[in-house]
Amino acid sequence: MNSSATTLDNGVTREDGRYALPLTTNIDLPPGYRPSSDEEYMNPRHLAYFRNKLRDWRDQLVEESRQTMENLRDEVRDVGDEAERATRETENSLELRTRDRYRKLISKIDKALRRIEEGRYGYCEETDEEIGLERLDARPIATLSLDAQERREHLQKQMGD
Repeated sequence: MNSSATTLDNGVTREDGRYALPLTTNIDLPPGYRPSSDEEYMNPRHLAYFRNKLRDWRDQLVEESRQTMENLRDEVRDVGDEAERATRETENSLELRTRDRYRKLISKIDKALRRIEEGRYGYCEETDEEIGLERLDARPIATLSLDAQERREHLQKQMGD
């Protein structure tokens, strides 16, 4: 594939008509900025908005995981009776499952951040169509357009039956 990359004044690169936002490039967004369909899709401001949103989400998950580990570490191990010990074990198991879910989410967030750097964020992995601002605002780690996601779920349902 013959690609033509251009670096713009603000450090943003544009390749094959798509913007990429390198880690080293910061774009100041106006307070309360939200991407609009009136703007060019996945322009540098859109990318900066979603990068900030993903980073904030990631930081929150990392902090919650850290607190979970501290809680498990600080917990007193010699609990009184067996019923209380069983309750504590159930709670610990739930905490660890939650932490594992966070770990998987953090991995998806990291992949989304890489797609922003590479100029692939906001476009469906299967069809290369725009995923859409509303869908990304609701689920910033989305990699498929709504149609592609529905097709995949339909296929999974057929395979499961």
